[in-house]
Amino acid sequence: MAKRKTARSKPKRGKAGKSPHSDQSKRRTATKMQACLDLLSSASGATVGDMQQATGWQPHSVRGFLAGTVKKKLGLDLTSTKEERGRVYRIARAKDGT
Repeated sequence: MAKRKTARSKPKRGKAGKSPHSDQSKRRTATKMQACLDLLSSASGATVGDMQQATGWQPHSVRGFLAGTVKKKLGLDLTSTKEERGRVYRIARAKDGT
């Protein structure tokens, strides 16, 4: 006996054949990543606790974001200093204006 092929369901398309997810291609303005980058770009910098509070992430997730996304993927110059409130991270400003 031969096996029968089952019909595959095709994704539903709206008017004019657009994908239902085409509107999601627009960038979201307020993301957790952007919230962390804004904190890091500020003159006062940010501690792991500050970024945890802003995003709801665990400490290991914040540190992974700093190492993996900020330093490796985005290639930004991340600096850290030990201050009274703990270790403070900042994105270093470029000296040549870029």
